[in-house]
Amino acid sequence: MTAMTDTTSAPTGDATTARAIAARVVDLTKVYGKGETEVRALDGVSVDVNRGEFTAVMGPSGSGKSTLMHCAAGLDAASGGQVLIGDVDITTLKDKALTRLRRDRIGFVFQAFNLVPTLTAQENILLPLAIAGRTPEQDWFDLVIETVGLRDRLGHRPNQLSGGQQQRVACARALVSRPEIVFADEPTGNLDSTSGAEVLGFLRRSVDEFGQTIVMVTHDPVAAAHTDRVLFLADGQFVDEMREPTAERILERMAELSAGSASTAASHAAAARAED
Repeated sequence: MTAMTDTTSAPTGDATTARAIAARVVDLTKVYGKGETEVRALDGVSVDVNRGEFTAVMGPSGSGKSTLMHCAAGLDAASGGQVLIGDVDITTLKDKALTRLRRDRIGFVFQAFNLVPTLTAQENILLPLAIAGRTPEQDWFDLVIETVGLRDRLGHRPNQLSGGQQQRVACARALVSRPEIVFADEPTGNLDSTSGAEVLGFLRRSVDEFGQTIVMVTHDPVAAAHTDRVLFLADGQFVDEMREPTAERILERMAELSAGSASTAASHAAAARAED
């Protein structure tokens, strides 16, 4: 699939296509403010996220990448357009149904770990299931714990773990409920290079071995090089995508986009001065 989707066609497709798409964004907009203060953080974004793939979203500062992830994950309301998780348009859901969908079908990994400090690693990992009143599948739990390499740290609280271990706890928490899709917002942003590589290796393995679908927002070309596909945003719109990415190719493309954004900002500033 290309980054841009024909928004005039209904996002249903045949059964094969439906199984291949984990999430779909159609003509998504997000507007902050009104009138002269209006900012279009997302400006008609359309994209398909393929099931069983690791996708990175990148762009210059202010490009809308985090806004896109928050809207796609149901953490923020879009101003217009559609977001589908599987065949469910989450933009039509009431608060209670949206909360249930996020809990049951979506996993989250954030830069700040978001662990409960009074709970052990195991309790943090199982917290979403406990809230949902579900018991873990023991074989799956054991496999996830083995994969993240935390068997001997399950009884430790977050302040007894390194940053990399805390983020691996967060990754295990995201996967233990077998979500349809995991959204990761700068998951290596607070980690050193060694810990970051461990977390990325786990995310990569979860896609390759477990068939997980992961969407990761990152500014780091090295992190994005672990993915199958990189989507590039600029000024609230998708402008390019890259398959089989390398850090060098990503860095080159990001430099081009940053230069373009700087040029656009300079033009807007010059136009504003001319109106004064």
